[in-house]
Amino acid sequence: MADALKEMFNKKFYEQFAQEFNKVEKNFHPEKFVKDVTKNIDQYSLNERLRNTSNALKRHLPSDYKKSIELLYKVIPNIKRDYTSLVFPDFVGLYGHNDFNSSMEALKHFTQFGSSEFAIREFLKRDFNKTIKVMNGWAEDKNHHIRRLASEGCRPRLPWSFKLDEVIKNPKVTLSILEKLNADEELYVRKSVANHLNDISKDNTDWMLKILNGWDKNNANTYWIIKHASRTLIKKGNIQSLSLFDFEKNAKVNVAEFKLNKSKLKLGEVLQFDFDVISEKSKSQKLVIDFAVHYVKKSGERSAKVFKLKEIDLKPKQTISISKKHRFQDFSTRKHYSGKHIIEILINGVSVHKKQFELVA
Repeated sequence: MADALKEMFNKKFYEQFAQEFNKVEKNFHPEKFVKDVTKNIDQYSLNERLRNTSNALKRHLPSDYKKSIELLYKVIPNIKRDYTSLVFPDFVGLYGHNDFNSSMEALKHFTQFGSSEFAIREFLKRDFNKTIKVMNGWAEDKNHHIRRLASEGCRPRLPWSFKLDEVIKNPKVTLSILEKLNADEELYVRKSVANHLNDISKDNTDWMLKILNGWDKNNANTYWIIKHASRTLIKKGNIQSLSLFDFEKNAKVNVAEFKLNKSKLKLGEVLQFDFDVISEKSKSQKLVIDFAVHYVKKSGERSAKVFKLKEIDLKPKQTISISKKHRFQDFSTRKHYSGKHIIEILINGVSVHKKQFELVA
């Protein structure tokens, strides 16, 4: 999977990429650029190819930063909107620190073609207060890509990037951005706000829950953010997060007839598991049912990954039957190893049953 992704940056891409620059700058030499940027390319990973492209552009564009940015503005509308378009904000993140205002405008523009979320963090790292002030303004922009950047760019634990210690130590520094976006009409923006808050919950649980308690759950967009932001805490059975949504704090259920369709499977096959949930309470119980897979790591130890299953209102003495299929296959984010794995059922974050099976990877 990772090999397939990095091939977005291949010779054919660079030839087309270089021609676009040649159209707007006669002194840009496509052949020289392609030869330079593809040197030793086979040894580079996806992100290394991205960074290598930015570095090569610096060598072939005008030495004057403003002139280089002008060319980037002209070219980016003609580039495919996929991961390769991140080259444009990446160039700014690397070389734009001596012209803060021009760089902020460039990142604001480029994020509409490919997210500037990684590049803006280079400015947050150097001058957090100055940069976060600009991002506060972005949170009120009419363009949803720019509003999303306001939240995504200052996430404390953005995947594929470095942590922002300023936000981890004091989450209040991004609160004004989140509050401006906490009822946003765009799902793309709401997902970012929820992920930002979920990041915060890992280091500042009580603070995050206090903020969510003060937000308007009657607004459907806000409620969606609150629910999605709380997902990690709900999976862990955090009592305060469960109470936000009226989930049963002290669930009384029996899990019976827990069965796996096979005790041994090969990589690529599907494991099906079935079980019954039986109420043992004289009143209805609002339950969130998840399952965890305890994957075998390269070291031989296990690491659990929790997956959503369903939410139910279990009536008194009611029994419901649940069935789920889960495929075991390698992804760029997960490689499987042979060994004894475990399927675990969680109800309101509490483990209620588990079974072992063998995976042959």
